[in-house]
Amino acid sequence: MPTQFVDANSNEIRAKIAYNGEVLVTYIDQTITLEQLCQEMREICRFPFDQVFTMKWVDEEGDPCTISSQMELDEAVRLYEVNRDSELTIHDIKN
Repeated sequence: MPTQFVDANSNEIRAKIAYNGEVLVTYIDQTITLEQLCQEMREICRFPFDQVFTMKWVDEEGDPCTISSQMELDEAVRLYEVNRDSELTIHDIKN
């Protein structure tokens, strides 16, 4: 279930989820796995368990970057931390 609040000292990232014309906010742990993130997106977007979807995060230049592996997710989190961004923007696209 998406977390509603975050402690200022926690390791959570504010994630803005854009899907189907809606923008939703949740908080994810910096050490989240790809599997956990996919489950979080299924809950937030109300996808069926077997629904195939693509996640893309928006980098500092505004370019969409696909998240399809743990390495790509780790890079998104790393750049979030390096750039001290206020949030990580993720777009979900139903396939």
